[in-house]
Amino acid sequence: MTGKRKPEQRKPWGGRFRQSTDPKVEAFTSSLAIDRRLYRQDIVGSIAHCKTLQRAGVLTKREADKLIAGLTRIEREIGEGRFRFAAEHEDIHMAIEARLTELVGEIGGKLHTGRSRNDQVALDLRLYLREAVADLLVRLRRFQESLLALARREISVVMPGYTHLQRAQPVLFAHHLLAYVEMAERDKGRLRDALQRINVMPLGSGALAGTNYPLDREYTARLLDFPAVSQNSLDAVSDRDFVVETLADLALVMTHASRFAEELVLWSSQEFGFVELPDAFCTGSSMMPQKKNPDVPELIRAKAGRVYGHLMTLLTVLKGLPLSYSRDLQEDKGPIFDAVDTVRDCLGLLASVVGGLMVRRAAMARAAASGFLLATELADYLVLKGVPFRAAHAVVGRIVRDQLDRGKELMGISLDDLRSFSPAFEKDALDVLSVEGALERKDQIGGTARKRVEARLKALQKEVRAEG
Repeated sequence: MTGKRKPEQRKPWGGRFRQSTDPKVEAFTSSLAIDRRLYRQDIVGSIAHCKTLQRAGVLTKREADKLIAGLTRIEREIGEGRFRFAAEHEDIHMAIEARLTELVGEIGGKLHTGRSRNDQVALDLRLYLREAVADLLVRLRRFQESLLALARREISVVMPGYTHLQRAQPVLFAHHLLAYVEMAERDKGRLRDALQRINVMPLGSGALAGTNYPLDREYTARLLDFPAVSQNSLDAVSDRDFVVETLADLALVMTHASRFAEELVLWSSQEFGFVELPDAFCTGSSMMPQKKNPDVPELIRAKAGRVYGHLMTLLTVLKGLPLSYSRDLQEDKGPIFDAVDTVRDCLGLLASVVGGLMVRRAAMARAAASGFLLATELADYLVLKGVPFRAAHAVVGRIVRDQLDRGKELMGISLDDLRSFSPAFEKDALDVLSVEGALERKDQIGGTARKRVEARLKALQKEVRAEG
């Protein structure tokens, strides 16, 4: 074809098209606003691909050096905010390639030899997630460190443990905090496990079938520090399991963050009065001068739903896709980027809130000494005297009902009162009605006895410190 160059031929793929792309379609299909944050990963991958092409004899050393110098300059331009993004670039890959050609001339067009945007974006996303997961692991550790420091500081504080949000049995406040440390430990384990699936190198898979060039994919993987190489080109360009897995892991992180945030909201209310949140992480009311609102925990609680939504978004995108690549996969980046950002921010804020938390020890102690929290101790006492547990449970239930009817607590009951319900109660029965004793009797692995809690606290501190 001769004559004036047609507008559509400005596109890297425009050769077979007679019409220019409708501007509305350009705007609708562009992902540049979202995927431009992958510029570093894209350039790192392109430099590795350039070296692999040189190794295969597709590029000369001079060409490879020139391309790498151009890519390095582009990375600096974008990082310093001097890079001019244009709508016609479509995505970050085309933006970088267009600028590279401006800088180095026609050899810029050689860089895409032996690869497609399909395997290119799969690589970029894996590189991004590898870094993001490493950062999230650090933030989870810092959240754990804040909880461990608070648990150590308040090791003697007793609070009510709850089931159904009703006072149940006394526990150490530190024991309660360590429950969240354990959750975060599992979160870290899941993210580390996900790294095994993230750390697979897809470059060299081409658009879907591989390439016609003798590319040493294992060499590329070594350059990019990937321990494994994808084994099926169709799967490599269409696989987003690793993104779904990471989103699922982040959804669980947010489940745990939201549960803790809910407890902070409850504990800081006047009805509980167990803690006071630091002023710097609360706001006031535009109308009511006395208010101190727990906005940060409330928003963390709400943002869990945001991350859950991202997981469902990607699962829905993937569920009907035939092999191999479809443009639907462009919708993978928005969810994972926002989920990572959201979890990162929430973990950082939670660690800061915990670090500034004021514990109202007396309020917790009063709550732990009331509400019939020692009823189970009486039932277990009867069991140790030979009464079957179900019968003991019924006896103590009647005692509780009687004390409620009389407007009294369990702590002030007399031995005669106890014996009026069961002759199995002896002189030592009243000895079990102490919060300290109830705690110390929970001396099994995982129990709330102080020495067990202190031992687990030390073990967790050692594990977490070893990661730093």
